Amino acid sequence: MKKNIKIIGSGFSSLAAACYLAKEGHKVTVYEKNATPGGRARRLVKDGFVFDMGPTWYWMPDVFERFFSDFGKKPSDYYSIEKLSPAYRVYFGENDFVDIADNLDDIAKTFESIEPGSGKELQDFMAEARSNYDIAIKNLVYRPGESPLELVTTQTVTRLAQFVSNISRDIRRRFKNTKLVQILEFPVLFLGAKPSDTPSFYSFMNFADFGLGTWHPKNGMYSVIEGMVQLATELGVTIVTNAPVSKIGVENSEAHTLEINGEEIAADMVVCGADYHHGETLLEPQYRKYSEKYWDTRTFAPSSLLFYVGFNKKLKNVQHHTLFFDTDFDVHAKDIYDNPRWPDEPLFYASFASKTDSSAAPEGHEAGTFLIPLAPGIEDTPELRAKYFDIIINRLEKLTGQTVRESIIFTESFCLNDFINDYNSYKGNAYGLANTLWQTAFLRPKLRSPKVKNLYFTGQLTVPGPGVPPALISGKLVADLVKKQLTKYTTETSPA
Repeated sequence: MKKNIKIIGSGFSSLAAACYLAKEGHKVTVYEKNATPGGRARRLVKDGFVFDMGPTWYWMPDVFERFFSDFGKKPSDYYSIEKLSPAYRVYFGENDFVDIADNLDDIAKTFESIEPGSGKELQDFMAEARSNYDIAIKNLVYRPGESPLELVTTQTVTRLAQFVSNISRDIRRRFKNTKLVQILEFPVLFLGAKPSDTPSFYSFMNFADFGLGTWHPKNGMYSVIEGMVQLATELGVTIVTNAPVSKIGVENSEAHTLEINGEEIAADMVVCGADYHHGETLLEPQYRKYSEKYWDTRTFAPSSLLFYVGFNKKLKNVQHHTLFFDTDFDVHAKDIYDNPRWPDEPLFYASFASKTDSSAAPEGHEAGTFLIPLAPGIEDTPELRAKYFDIIINRLEKLTGQTVRESIIFTESFCLNDFINDYNSYKGNAYGLANTLWQTAFLRPKLRSPKVKNLYFTGQLTVPGPGVPPALISGKLVADLVKKQLTKYTTETSPA
């Protein structure tokens, strides 16, 4: 039974869902409120510089390969990637840094040089992390979060202790050096929670980091969006931009229309890939499952203050991905999760894509993207943005031993107010709901609306969680639920 399916938003999860649904023969239309597709994975082009405005890390290449293979394709049919070597650099002080190699053996040697015995300990830790990765990515995360029984397998039962312990405790039990601890805790930050609130089982993110490596798509992460748009178009999907949805119409408890720019558009089914909280506000109150109190009591992943900076020279002593961990992460984390406020001494991250991709900046220039993790819902003003730009530029100069301020051509910023205005993001969150123990799998907001038939949700506030690979998976999961519903309906209505 072929349906007229409307999708709200055009981020990774929405585009993935669109592709899978179109493959089944449905008529699929995607509506994007902004001028270009991609959702939070947009692109900024200015004065010959090109910036990924959203995701900049390409991890878990196997998930991308699995996505495209479902359509008889390969990522290389749409874009090319290269493995970064080193994967990234971590600064701990002035000219005090560690480069993370592109393979586990060399990383283990680096660990051993810092803490005797840690090389062998890392290999053992990574063997366990790889096993967890195989269980999680090849099995668990491809389940729709409709029942706690989805988590019960012969493999997970033997790992129950890893769900009640946390990654911070597990790492500190194995490694004593503060630098190594910070390096190993870094990957789980992609899950959106403090390492002390993240179950030990999520060490699979360490395998994603050290085992699978860090990659870069030529022309940036937006080239992945372009590839997915091309695939969707080949499958017959229609993508409409500058099309903000203002209402999901419900009749007889079924989603049946969208209101876009004052026009009512019919739909047999609706998939909402916009921010989940915003998606429910498009419904009349009686059709919303999750209250304002519910959202207010969730643990959200951080928001971000982002700067996109054009430099008129090449920068020294930085890698494509560079982390600045020269301040106390625990203090910064408290300012995000425990007592939301602007941090006094923030950790920050910088991406200099032009180090490996000539398309990112004019010749002899550097494109720099800087990110400070922040608590959602705090104040956002031009004065605060300027203050923190000064902080990170001063730190960049001090830690890398160079002057850069006079080489800045321009600076563009993006922060909480922009996440709200551009993406209808709840409290300006950037990454969705954190993957804590109590916000995992079936404990997350549901893919299938509990109150409205033929209405589904996808993206980082639902299953499986934040991040680009999980977004691809979320799109597949919601498409599978639609297929399951239609198959059940066809079976029930077919003559005996």
